[in-house]
Amino acid sequence: MNITVEKENSVKNYKIRKMLNELSNMQGHGTELISVYIPKNKQLHEVINNLREEQGTASNIKSDLTRTHVLDSLSRVIQRLKLYKKTPDRGLIVFCGALSPEGGRPLGDESIKLYEIDPPKDLKIFLYRCDDHFHTDILKNMLKNDVLIGFLAIDSKDVGWGLLHGDRLEVLKETGSGVSGKHRQGGQSAKRFQKLREMELTYFFNRVAEITKEYFIDIYPIKGLIISGPGPTKENFIKNNYLEYRLQKMIIATIDASYSGAEGIREAFSKSESILSNFRLMKEKIMVETLFKHINSKSGLVVYGLKDVVNLLKNRIIDKILISSDINKSIIGIKCKRCANTYEEIVNNVEAISRKTSLLSIPCSNCKSVDLTSSTQDIVDYIVLIASNINTKVEIISSKTEHGAMLNSLGKIAAVLRYKVLK
Repeated sequence: MNITVEKENSVKNYKIRKMLNELSNMQGHGTELISVYIPKNKQLHEVINNLREEQGTASNIKSDLTRTHVLDSLSRVIQRLKLYKKTPDRGLIVFCGALSPEGGRPLGDESIKLYEIDPPKDLKIFLYRCDDHFHTDILKNMLKNDVLIGFLAIDSKDVGWGLLHGDRLEVLKETGSGVSGKHRQGGQSAKRFQKLREMELTYFFNRVAEITKEYFIDIYPIKGLIISGPGPTKENFIKNNYLEYRLQKMIIATIDASYSGAEGIREAFSKSESILSNFRLMKEKIMVETLFKHINSKSGLVVYGLKDVVNLLKNRIIDKILISSDINKSIIGIKCKRCANTYEEIVNNVEAISRKTSLLSIPCSNCKSVDLTSSTQDIVDYIVLIASNINTKVEIISSKTEHGAMLNSLGKIAAVLRYKVLK
């Protein structure tokens, strides 16, 4: 049985998360940062009318600077909305406000900046806020994967509970059973010992069922449950209906495994490829494992390291690129106005501003002119732009997982080639 999960666009969600990090750190100097959430069925002319009413209210703001910023921001949002013939299919999110430039003083030199976002899911609520910060919580919640899969790894010795959500497999709890072993203690009759063991096992199963309900109904409302473990214990637990009836209906697979407890959860996940084939974390696992199979077999179809990947991408040799979600790199482009000579350099994001200033002070290597222009672009945006023109697939891999750590060991980026490159 396969469980259907909404397909995630990893690159799009990466860009939204990156923008969210920036927006979350922005602060206004008064209640002058505007957040507008427009649901998919909301008429744009109604939203524009609402914003015009807000302009009337904002004209009463006492602070000249704050009043000017709010009125200018509302005008910018209204102008932007007028460019749409209708509300986008999933809705629209707009953030707008007066923000200081890089290195600018805190007051007086702000400029109006507008950010618009196509939501990752259908937007169902309308919200307008004017505050000293952007209201990003609704968008953050939309990025959370709302499909949770529970794991129960059980045998007569111990048990473990796990949760698969988005890009993370988490072990929630593991505990011993307290059930006696199959071999009876000295001095006990076989029947008495067997009766005691059955009572212990029944108590254990009831305790497991209660904890499972607490985790997977009350705390984490799961969409499916995978039960695993060695031997017949898991089948006996299921067959005798210890689980709450809602959980009993959620069982999507039972998996024979060598372990129970925490180790059993990880083992069950690794054996769930066909069951969870639509789940993002499983897709990432398969992609990274395929990459390492090429490396271990020395197929010659893998390249890793940022510079090598970018060079082969430009030469149209790459079929698929895997990028860690925490790559945190930018590419600086320098162009000479006199001779049009260009130069690019990849830097860490935290060094981008200082390095760009440094590069602009170095004369052109071709004509020695110092009349230069610069541009800075996130490395993922740069790669995606090139890849989109040559049918190369780009996948963002979560850095928080075991397979993300494997990709990080290769320099946070690797690619599968279309064909071998002769050296």
